[in-house]
Amino acid sequence: MQGRTHNCNQLRLENVGEEVKLVGWYDNLRKVSRNLGFLILRDFYGKTQIVVETEEIMDQLGAVNNESTLEVVGTVRERSAKNPRMETGDIEIVPSKVTVLGKCRYNELPFQIDHSREADENTRLKYRYLDLRNPNVKAKIVLRSKVVADLRAAMIGHDFMEITTPILTCSSPEGARDYLVPARNHPGKFYALPQAPQQFKQLLMASGFDRYFQIAPCFRDEDARADRSPGEFYQLDMEMAFASQDDVFEILEDVLPPIFAKYGIYHEASRPPFQRIPYLEAMERYGSDKPDLRISLLVQDATDILADCGFEPFAGKTVKAVVADDFAGTRKQIDKMCADVEVVSGQKTYWFRLDENGELVGGISKFVQEKKAAVAEALGLKNGSFVALSAGDLKTAQKTAGVIRKTLANTFDGYMKKDCYEFCWIVDFPMYEIGEESGELEFCHNPFSMPQGGMEALETKEPLDILAYQYDLVCNGVELSSGAVRNHDPEIMVKAFEIVGLGEEDVKAKFPAMYNAFCYGAPPHAGIAPGVDRMVMLIAGEESIREIIPFPMNKTAQDVMMGAPAAVDERQLRDVHIQIVKETEDQ
Repeated sequence: MQGRTHNCNQLRLENVGEEVKLVGWYDNLRKVSRNLGFLILRDFYGKTQIVVETEEIMDQLGAVNNESTLEVVGTVRERSAKNPRMETGDIEIVPSKVTVLGKCRYNELPFQIDHSREADENTRLKYRYLDLRNPNVKAKIVLRSKVVADLRAAMIGHDFMEITTPILTCSSPEGARDYLVPARNHPGKFYALPQAPQQFKQLLMASGFDRYFQIAPCFRDEDARADRSPGEFYQLDMEMAFASQDDVFEILEDVLPPIFAKYGIYHEASRPPFQRIPYLEAMERYGSDKPDLRISLLVQDATDILADCGFEPFAGKTVKAVVADDFAGTRKQIDKMCADVEVVSGQKTYWFRLDENGELVGGISKFVQEKKAAVAEALGLKNGSFVALSAGDLKTAQKTAGVIRKTLANTFDGYMKKDCYEFCWIVDFPMYEIGEESGELEFCHNPFSMPQGGMEALETKEPLDILAYQYDLVCNGVELSSGAVRNHDPEIMVKAFEIVGLGEEDVKAKFPAMYNAFCYGAPPHAGIAPGVDRMVMLIAGEESIREIIPFPMNKTAQDVMMGAPAAVDERQLRDVHIQIVKETEDQ
């Protein structure tokens, strides 16, 4: 078989009269009579109409199912009824020969190819190879390829060197569960798939490489979310030697906006320098450490003015307020918004309004009447203002207010600029925090970060008051990446871990390569790792990250197409010295 002369998106009027050979999938056939029909042939590039004008070829196609692959040899002619919706809509092919290359053996498909996105997600994932034939689905994977290519070119243009790091490594406390791989030649021991190339890229800096990057696969045993795929994901991992926080910011502020503006559904992206917001300020003003700056609403503190208003849920609590001016929502819409906030945050939302006549109405307004003037002045209320409130300890009140802010803007028009990409840096994260589950002092963000103030801060400050050179890049309320100036001093590293109860021997045992490498003289270095999947999701305007991953797992971390995870036979288990022990009811 000779190769095709053209693809299904190439032929134009200038090709009229040429004999051509096309290959592709049998998309559909509109049969007009026994000797007239219109076949649409589809390949990776597009579609072309084939006009069948003989009973022989019509009978041949009548015996073939949709989605079979065909070779069509024929002559190009101008269409009498042109189709402006097709790139090749000015021409058609009159076939002299049709050959079936790969027969589809099923009369019915799991879904119509062009409407696959309407199918159940598990069905789509089980037949992902059919789902990807949908031009609209395929386009997201093509977009991903183009974005990755541009990211790679931009990084190389900034003198970064692409270096791949190991996939089989040791377990490391990155904050999520590891995927473990049994070591056949080392009974009872395990490799771990890397949650990130964190230690390796820092070791590259200690090895004398100046600027490193890779499109790195990362593996974390986490639950799925709309913006997080379980199992594996990819990030634009980068590290710079002899670099500061500002150096990292300068690189990404130059690399990312052009790519978002070029490929994004919105063609406007923040220009550098991006706004820098300290973590504590972000929590106070936006109720989130990943604020959506497209939203005009801000969180205000209402504790002093409302904590003693007589409303029991406010007594002795921190109270936060979100004020929406010129509010036109109905009571039904308000109730739904409050219910939506409670689903996300697990907390109640309280509210009242200042109507067009300047009267307090609705919600908890009766508790605010006596303080009306003071409340209006403190919160900057105007006639027509709507006030949504949260209460609890400081963190709870802040986070709930952040959900209120976002839900208000998504529910009611006028509080969000939707057609742009707004980037910001969240900086000055606390070095330590009290763990929500453990109740003990833990690293807040990244244990390898340099504390602001270095050794002096670790020795003289209260742990919860120490800030770190840690930063997050946020776009439209989505955290794209975390990064930090690294702790390259072994003495500072040991002291930082001592504060959370780990001594020098623990550090040497858990991070032997990095600790030893730093003892041989390491450069100050800094880095970051924007998530490629989340980036493409934002650029494509998709709500689910699974839409931009070629072969994603489902919400329960299963690959229903390949049947993974799957059982293995006893011999394979013996090879790696593993025995499956089934739990009993007593266990």
